[in-house]
Amino acid sequence: MANLNKVLLMGNLTRDPELRYIPSGTAVATFTVATNRAYTLASGEKREEACFVRVVTWARQAELCGQYLAKGSPVFVEGRLQSRSWEAPDGQKRSALEVVAQNVQFLGKGAPKATEDMVGAPKEEGAPPVEEAPPLPDTTAGDVPF
Repeated sequence: MANLNKVLLMGNLTRDPELRYIPSGTAVATFTVATNRAYTLASGEKREEACFVRVVTWARQAELCGQYLAKGSPVFVEGRLQSRSWEAPDGQKRSALEVVAQNVQFLGKGAPKATEDMVGAPKEEGAPPVEEAPPLPDTTAGDVPF
């Protein structure tokens, strides 16, 4: 029998991502995505509900999420469901269902939190100007080398 564990989510972050590093040095970012659903009851009454889904990202993707995402950022997440269970300090068993992201696409046009590492970001005052590429030579039909 075939199995499939695939999740596709599109929504907005409910708060800034939490970025941390495990003892091995690998980055882990966690954040919650809110998705909204609007529907109409048989009576004609319109309703709206929100679903909040915890997302976990690892390694370089986690660092990028921590650097460029913030509360309210729209994202598209592709990943898989994973369940975890643990014993809380008070002795109760706890469990959680979360999405382990395999791909996170940033959808918004808003400025990232840290622009200094971006290509084309404003340079410090006094930095040397960026050289432009030389213009392309003017070619005519007779200049084609083949």
